[in-house]
Amino acid sequence: MADRPRIILGMSGASGSIYGVRLIEAFNALDIECHLVISAPGAITLASETEETPAALEARAHASYRNADIAAPIASGSFPTRGMIIAPCSVRTMSEIATGVTSSLMTRAADVILKERKPLVLMVRETPFHLGHLRTMTALAEMGAIIFPPLPAFYTRPESIDDIVDQSVGRALDLFGFEWERTKRWGEDVGPGDAGSS
Repeated sequence: MADRPRIILGMSGASGSIYGVRLIEAFNALDIECHLVISAPGAITLASETEETPAALEARAHASYRNADIAAPIASGSFPTRGMIIAPCSVRTMSEIATGVTSSLMTRAADVILKERKPLVLMVRETPFHLGHLRTMTALAEMGAIIFPPLPAFYTRPESIDDIVDQSVGRALDLFGFEWERTKRWGEDVGPGDAGSS
């Protein structure tokens, strides 16, 4: 078994590359092994939305894999991980996982996580949803996936895009049992009982 916790991070082609970028930062801060796979559309979106490159992200991950490499370690249930998060998760990626007909390493790894009964967190980025999207999400939830659209938490009174991104990333990490210092807690950091209330 791994000495450090491992999480697989997939980045697909939906808008929201910053969530994947920030997760890598959080993984490094928490000493979590990041096993990264970026799809071709994910690389395009990354270039459109950030100053990052796939190579720069891969350099900050513990390991990275080509999305076509279905022989990679993360394609096997015998490779121990804490689970997987896809951030951002496109509707296409979500739909492929739901069918079980996986044609890439990212969706194969997600399928493995489901069959091993480990957390699969999908930061689905689409709006509005039509009935087909909702049915697909229902099917995935029934299979054990966690549908996690990264919605802003305004009770934290965010002052920047970074604040909004950090809160969603922190709440996603909660689902794996990891505490990240940038996460604000209701009744502790904000809201009733916070240090600033009288």
